[in-house]
Amino acid sequence: MRRFVGASLVWLVACGGGDGSTGATTSTAEGASTSASIDTTSTTTGGATSESPTDMGEATSTTASPTSTTTSTTDASSTTGEPVVGWRSELYPEDWTPEFTGPDGRFLHDFSYAGYRLAAAVPGSELPALTIDAVRDHGADATGQSDATAALQAALDAAAEAGGAVVRLPAGLYRVDGRLTVHGSNTVIAGVGAEQSRLWFTAFSDMSYEAHLTFAGAPQFGADVALAEDGQVRARTITVADASGLKVGDEIAIGWQISPAFVTEHAMNGTWMVFNDTWQPFFWRTVTAVDAGSGAVEIDVPLRYPALVRDQASVRPVTGLLREVALMDVGVANAVGWEDAWSQDQVYAVAMLGVRDAWVTGVKSFVSPGAPAEGKGSGRHLQSGGLTIQRSARVTVEGSTLELAQHRGDGGNGYLFEVMQSGEVLVRDCVARAGRHNFVQNWGFGATGIVWLRVHSSEGKAVALMGSEFGTVGLSEFHHSLATANLLDQSVVDDGWGAVNRLAWSSGAGHSATQSAVWNASGKGVVRSRQFGHGYVIGVGPQLTVETSLESPDAAGTAPEDWVEGPGQVGVLDPPSLYEDQLARRLGG
Repeated sequence: MRRFVGASLVWLVACGGGDGSTGATTSTAEGASTSASIDTTSTTTGGATSESPTDMGEATSTTASPTSTTTSTTDASSTTGEPVVGWRSELYPEDWTPEFTGPDGRFLHDFSYAGYRLAAAVPGSELPALTIDAVRDHGADATGQSDATAALQAALDAAAEAGGAVVRLPAGLYRVDGRLTVHGSNTVIAGVGAEQSRLWFTAFSDMSYEAHLTFAGAPQFGADVALAEDGQVRARTITVADASGLKVGDEIAIGWQISPAFVTEHAMNGTWMVFNDTWQPFFWRTVTAVDAGSGAVEIDVPLRYPALVRDQASVRPVTGLLREVALMDVGVANAVGWEDAWSQDQVYAVAMLGVRDAWVTGVKSFVSPGAPAEGKGSGRHLQSGGLTIQRSARVTVEGSTLELAQHRGDGGNGYLFEVMQSGEVLVRDCVARAGRHNFVQNWGFGATGIVWLRVHSSEGKAVALMGSEFGTVGLSEFHHSLATANLLDQSVVDDGWGAVNRLAWSSGAGHSATQSAVWNASGKGVVRSRQFGHGYVIGVGPQLTVETSLESPDAAGTAPEDWVEGPGQVGVLDPPSLYEDQLARRLGG
C-alpha cells in the first residue's frame, strides 16, 4: 500500500512505489555508471531499462527548429572584455509578458511565484522573537550518548504553546531514538551549521511511510464552491456560483474530479484508475479579491491548467495549515543496518505536511553513526528518503545537500528531495547524490509551479535487489500524474531527468508532466522529455543527451513532439535563469 507520510494525512491508496523509473543507462558498479553524450547537432539514442514495462529499444531523439534571436548578454564577457553574444528563445523575447504566446499556441508559464511568500521575501529574514535553547532550557543531550527525543520534543511543544519560537540547537550530536513533531506555526528549528548541529535519527522499526522529523499541518477542506465558468490557463480570476462565503485572505484549493471525460481527454483509460471519480486539489491559492455580485474571485497565482465545469471544478477553503515554519542549518542522518534499512519503505528524515510559507535552508546529510562500519551500507547518510513536501505551497528549500541512501529499491525508496501534491515550491542551489530519484515529483495529481533552480543531480541508481548494488541509472523525474508547469532551471544533470508517459508503472502514473520546461541545463546525463501536450527543452549543454522522439512507448499519447531550442546556437542562452528573470520582471527589479 502507498500511504502519505504522517498521521495527519491518513489516506491509503494503491502502491505508488519506485517501479518504472525513467532509467537511462546501465550501472556497472557502486558509484560508477555510463552515459552517452552528444554534440550540439547530432541525434541521440537511449537504451532499454529494467524498469520499463516494455522494451523501449533504440529511441532516436530529434529537435525542433524554431528560429531564435541573438542578444548581447550583460552578465558575461569574453577574454577580450567584449560582451558575449548570446541568443534568446523564440518563446521568451526581450519584451516577454506572462500573456505572450508563440507558434502553435506554445508558451512559457510565469514560474516566478515559486518559493517562500511567493518569492517576495527572503526566508529567515523575519524570525520569532522568542528563543528556546534545547540544551539550556530543556536539557537535551548534545553528546550523542543518550536519547534526546523527549527534551527536543519538549522544546518544540514549548514553542507551540508560546505561539512560536526559534528552537536553537547548539553545536553537538543529538541522538533521536523516537520521532519529533512540530505542531505549532511560527516554529523555527535552527542549528549553528550543518557540520556542527547534527540530528542522528536511529529508529527503523515501524517507520514505513513515516518521517523522523515532521512539520505536521493538518489541512482540512471546507464546503465546495462550484465554478460557474471554466477557469482559463494563466488566468488570475475565476468565477464561482456563489462567492458569498469567500473573503480576501482565505486559503483555498482549486480542483476537480478525475472524471471519465478528463481521463479520456488525456487518453488514460485503463491507466489512470487510482484517483478516478474523486475530487483532487490541483492548485493551492490565496484569495486576493472578491466580487460577490458577479462571483468573480481573484487569486494570487495564475491557474496552470483548465479548470472545467465539465469536471465539477470547484473551490474549497483550506484550514489547519502550519505557517512560517522552518528547519535551518542542521545536519541529518538516519542510515541504519543494511537489512534494517531494506525492511522498511519510504522512511524520510524530514517531512513538511500541509505547510504554507515555510523554508528549509542549510540542511545537509552526514555519515550516520548507525550505519555499518564496513560492507554494504557503510558510510551512508540516509536510510531511504531525505526531505518530502506534501500538500504544501510557497516553500523554499535552499543550500541543502542530501546524499547516499541505503535503500534504493522499488516501493518509493531513495527519493532525496520529493515534492507531492504541492505548488509554488522552490528548490534552489541544492545537491542530491546517490539516491534512486534524487529530485522527484511523486504520487497523485496537483504538483504545479515547482522550480528546481541550480540543482545538481548525480549518481542516481535504481537498485533491484537488496543483496546487490547493481542497477540502472535512476533519473530525477516527474514520477506521477500530470505534473503541470514546472521548471528545471540552470541545473546540472549528471544522471538524468525524465518527463514522460510512465504508462502503468506506479499504479498507473501515466502522463507524468505537461507544460513543463527545462532551461539552460548542463551535465553529462540525459533529459528525456515526452510530455502530454506541450513540453519545452531550451538551451542545454553539449554533453547533455536530449530525447524527445515520439518513437518510443513512453511517448504514447504525447504528440506533438516537445519543443527544443539550443542545438546549433552560438553563444550563451539569455537570460541564464528563466525563474530569476521572470521574478525580476514581476517584482519590478
